[in-house]
Amino acid sequence: MDVLHNLAFGFEHALTLQNLMFCAIGCTVGTLVGLLPGLGPLATISLLLPLTYSIPTGGALIMLAGIYYGAQYGDSVSAITMKIPHASSIVACIDGYQMTLKGKTGLALFTAGVSSFIGGTVAIVVLSFLAPSLGEVAFLFGPADYCALMLVGLVCVSFVTTGSLLNGMAMCLVGVLLGQIGTDVNSGTPRFTMDLPFLADGVGIVSIALGCFGIAEITKNLDNREERSPFNGKIHLIPTWAEFKRIIPSALRGSAIGSFLGILPGGGPVIAQFAAYALDKKVSRYRDEIGSGAIEGVAGQAAADEAAARTSFIPLMSIGIPENAVMALMMAAFIIKGIQPGPNMISGHPDLFWGLVASMWVGNCFLIVLNVPLVRYWLSVFKIPYNVLFPAILFFCCIGTYSVNNNLDDIFITAVFGLLGYVFMRLEMDAAPLMLGFILGPMLEENFRRAMLLSRGSFMSFMTRPISGTLLSLIGIFVAWQVASFLVQARKAPRLAAEHAGPQK
Repeated sequence: MDVLHNLAFGFEHALTLQNLMFCAIGCTVGTLVGLLPGLGPLATISLLLPLTYSIPTGGALIMLAGIYYGAQYGDSVSAITMKIPHASSIVACIDGYQMTLKGKTGLALFTAGVSSFIGGTVAIVVLSFLAPSLGEVAFLFGPADYCALMLVGLVCVSFVTTGSLLNGMAMCLVGVLLGQIGTDVNSGTPRFTMDLPFLADGVGIVSIALGCFGIAEITKNLDNREERSPFNGKIHLIPTWAEFKRIIPSALRGSAIGSFLGILPGGGPVIAQFAAYALDKKVSRYRDEIGSGAIEGVAGQAAADEAAARTSFIPLMSIGIPENAVMALMMAAFIIKGIQPGPNMISGHPDLFWGLVASMWVGNCFLIVLNVPLVRYWLSVFKIPYNVLFPAILFFCCIGTYSVNNNLDDIFITAVFGLLGYVFMRLEMDAAPLMLGFILGPMLEENFRRAMLLSRGSFMSFMTRPISGTLLSLIGIFVAWQVASFLVQARKAPRLAAEHAGPQK
């Protein structure tokens, strides 16, 4: 009852005309930012942060939060229709774009919108009921536990890849190696920079994502003279009942994964979408279709993406720890307004905390309207002829890449990865495992080194800690099961080949 009373108190603040206006502005800007290739919530919030000085505290925080979770809605649109992702919509490119190629753009966009709504709703419930105590879950994870969790993510490469397992593992290893470029965090020693100053900070995830997916897909479309774009602006949003029933289970699974991973520092939407996709590829009734344009491949990752974006506010507001760069900017907005996020925020500023939580419910309703019934108006930009549209897309890609660090060298790095992405497409090698390795590789290394320092070089710390020991045991069981499945299939292959050849004779 206390939670319901607090939510009613929060709605008193969120439903004022002023805060409704700021929530609508944030959701609309977030959707637009998600739609435009290359731009993202990080660049947008950083540009709008100075405006918070002249905006009331509650309205400023509601608007910035709306931009963040609104972008999670909108970023699926360009990924599904044009295969041009943001960092948090990389997985949407896999099945979402395949659905577009099959003429099911409307179904893919409806699935992403409804799943995001479900994910956001579940995450808000988690945030409302468990925020005062759930932030403490992050304290239970030590470096060894995070290291084991990252290993679980890398093992999931067999589910993420749409090609052969060997190619997926190779691409994942390439991603891990790319993640090592830059200055070593502990020693300050440059690694694999080839004495190039612009590589001292490493390669940005935005450059790799836009290059390997966006620019590579543009180049591929230009290579095909007959069909410039698979999306012609015609969409049919209303699915059949059978199609709608396939959305719900995957969306609920993705919501649960995203809500949990959003709490963990270093988790967030990017890892949540890969985890949800891997789970669906394993347990879904339609797992054989995932990778070639399945509803489940869009629903689970969209729900996890949105859920993780909402629950990432829990460690910020409960224990004062921002789990990603966007949350760090949100923390800066709190501090600008004279508020210190942390354990005392809920009791010291209940109007702001519960007003922000209640505004997320309101924003969720705004976003489902913006991204389902009105999505065809957002997509009118893609009705432009492709020979006119693609230079504009490249322009926005360059702006988005440049806006991250205000560095022209990032644009050239994006172009290099665009060329590599085109080569990968020609070789039929999936770029999604590369992104997974690039994201998890540095985190795995950092937590492994911390665990070694704390245990004074003893590997037993990984087995003696309950969380890491359990995760490593699960990895061992999974690997053994994969090897056993491979051996069984290898033994059955000659017999199946003989049975297939028999009737032909």
